[in-house]
Amino acid sequence: MIKHALRVYADTSVFGGIGDSEYEQASRTFFDQVRNARFELVTSAVVQNEIESAPDQVRELFDEMLAGGEMVPVSEQALQLQKAYLESKIVTPQWAADALHVALATVSQCAVIVSWNFRHIVHFKKIPLYNAVNTVNGYTEIAIHSPLEVIGYEE
Repeated sequence: MIKHALRVYADTSVFGGIGDSEYEQASRTFFDQVRNARFELVTSAVVQNEIESAPDQVRELFDEMLAGGEMVPVSEQALQLQKAYLESKIVTPQWAADALHVALATVSQCAVIVSWNFRHIVHFKKIPLYNAVNTVNGYTEIAIHSPLEVIGYEE
């Protein structure tokens, strides 16, 4: 039986997590597992733009991971889905970039989006709302988790 890597969108916070003592270990483990083909990494131009002002180690990791990952463009479909999230008041326009990350992951058919953003993305009240909007707009539901929840642990 051929096992395919899980298609996972990583937002900016996961890359930035390597520079944060609270999130560093899980972020590094996540990227190690991308390198080992447990996950198929998907990211976007939005992440690339947000990382431009990040510390060198974060930008270097992004460049390294992008070599083996997929960069999805900001498409009209993603912008329409982002607009639907905003109209549903899942997040306010001030946090439109967070909604765009979820929209990009959804439109690019990722199974999961990973994020350390517990306020606007990985939040128990928001996840069902994102998925309800996805369903109404003809998309599948997406799993939304922190890297800590998706990384594999040695048994």
